[in-house]
Amino acid sequence: MDRECVRIYLEICHSEARIPTYARAGDAGMDIYAVEDQLIEPNNTIIIKTGLKVAIPEGYEIQIRPRSGLSLKTALRLPNSPGTIDAGYRDEIGIIVHNTSLSEEYTVKRGERIAQMVLQRIPMVEWQLADCVNVIGDNRGGGFGSSGI
Repeated sequence: MDRECVRIYLEICHSEARIPTYARAGDAGMDIYAVEDQLIEPNNTIIIKTGLKVAIPEGYEIQIRPRSGLSLKTALRLPNSPGTIDAGYRDEIGIIVHNTSLSEEYTVKRGERIAQMVLQRIPMVEWQLADCVNVIGDNRGGGFGSSGI
């Protein structure tokens, strides 16, 4: 099945930058790479440089999400996941990374796949005031743990 393709203009602003890549055909996320070695001390948060700038078309965003392998095998987390790169943002993409370990430092290596990016279509919201939303559609009820832990 052919997927829709959206042209995203990409500027490489660091000599070690790599173009984001899909690991396998059909993947939703593209791996994004660090451009330099960076030490993350225990319980610290830093921004990992990617060496990339993008021009996203209006009506889209790029979401920055964790890589499952990195989350499983290390104490690194993306604290604002998913991060949003808006269509109007033109500066270098940085990945906010937190080392949740209280005792182990972690060095992100140049060329390491540090996160993944997913292109998303973003419709605009048109708010419609209502007297009572419970009478519109079905109310499934519950929330905040109502279906269990």
